[in-house]
Amino acid sequence: MINYLYPDYEIVRDPSKCIACRVCERQCANEAHSFDEEAGCMVADSSRCVNCHRCVSLCPTRALKIVKSDHTFKQNANWTGDRITEIYKQASTGGVLLSSMGNPNAFPIYFDKILINASQVTNPSIDPLREPMETKTFLGKKTGEIRRDEKGRILPYTEPQIELSVPIMFSAMSYGSISYNAHESLARAAQELGILYNTGEGGLHEDFRQYGANTIVQVASGRFGVYKDYLEAGAAIEIKMGQGAKPGIGGHLPGTKIVGDISKTRMIPEGSDAISPAPHHDIYSIEDLRQLVFSLKEASEYKKPVIVKIAAVHNVAAIASGVARSGADIIAIDGFRGGTGAAPTRIRDNVGIPIELALASVDSRLREEGIRDNVSIVVGGSIRSSADVVKAIALGADAVYIATAALLSLGCHLCRSCQSGKCNWGIATQRPELVKRLNPDIGSQRLVNLVTAWKHEIMEMMGGMGINSIEALKGNRLMLRGIGLNEKELEILGIKHAGE
Repeated sequence: MINYLYPDYEIVRDPSKCIACRVCERQCANEAHSFDEEAGCMVADSSRCVNCHRCVSLCPTRALKIVKSDHTFKQNANWTGDRITEIYKQASTGGVLLSSMGNPNAFPIYFDKILINASQVTNPSIDPLREPMETKTFLGKKTGEIRRDEKGRILPYTEPQIELSVPIMFSAMSYGSISYNAHESLARAAQELGILYNTGEGGLHEDFRQYGANTIVQVASGRFGVYKDYLEAGAAIEIKMGQGAKPGIGGHLPGTKIVGDISKTRMIPEGSDAISPAPHHDIYSIEDLRQLVFSLKEASEYKKPVIVKIAAVHNVAAIASGVARSGADIIAIDGFRGGTGAAPTRIRDNVGIPIELALASVDSRLREEGIRDNVSIVVGGSIRSSADVVKAIALGADAVYIATAALLSLGCHLCRSCQSGKCNWGIATQRPELVKRLNPDIGSQRLVNLVTAWKHEIMEMMGGMGINSIEALKGNRLMLRGIGLNEKELEILGIKHAGE
């Protein structure tokens, strides 16, 4: 059978530097490297390479590098090499194309077309090293009334709240899609930082219940691992209605990953596929969603805020308006660049909208309807830096979710082969010999370092704007200006053009 596909990447080995130590062979889960006994040298099969850089990073003599193949098809602006390659794959297998991580296409990144204002003379800047600066934020429904006792004294009553030391949380990644060590790294870092991490839809491993005060437990359509003790174990409960990388469809964790503790945690037999249907089969209206919201509140004695997570789609503002009336305390919106362990390529690359536009439209609609204080807004979907955090909050978010950035800090190289279960960095895998490559002591510290660095940068940017608290930044679009945007984009974002 003819193989029409040429490798995307080529392994280049410098024979003058290679000492045949065979580290690359031992480290590559894809078996791209091997030792030729007859020739007495290392050889490589580039067709197996996913460009994870594990061999490059660990080669003691720097004898290796991975380069993009210069193999090309005849130039055609319509039928590009990527399109031809995809057709070859599907013609060969008859299968749906699957991809990991977020949408890689060259759509506009609005965060990169938004600039931040700075104070000058009349509104002096603030030095965060010497003056008070508050990065703490609270998520949940804000009380719209003052309550007093029989003597007229104000009662300090609030709806259940999430307290964050900095407006950043680790987004949902299930145990099964990522490893035990990756989950432990996220949980430990969240505890040390005073923020929260999200279990994803795979239930909560019993070892991580000790981090309950820093945990969001998720209820997805498959309801894996969901029972009363699970709901009571976390600081908040999230209902997953949609996901940015694959709006409108469900999830699927292959049976090959349902092993050992994953089977126990998800409460399904070993080896069985964990399939989350596209809809929740008990939710077909806002009224149905309200029923689940209050069922979860009842089960957790009304002590925990309930989050409803939706994907950023074209009518997201109207959807969010309904969610805000469902009794939910927090709305999480996931943009189309959000990552995932595996998604149909066509869905990932063609469905959904950018998180910047979704956020701005939702915040505006809720304010227009006078219900903005009924819910907090958390956004995710490719939050790449502290600048993205600041811009998201100024556009109306209360906090952000990060996931891909968190995985990158753990060592992920975006090789986009998560669905294979062969993650060479011990993150998106359940193979014991690979899982152990991620040390939770080191992983959690790297996550702490990342968020700590972002916190310092957020304070510096806020100080430069003359703002001394996250609350004063929230929805403050006067601090933003667009560049290279058309009138409609500026209108939706609710900001002026640079120079105005």
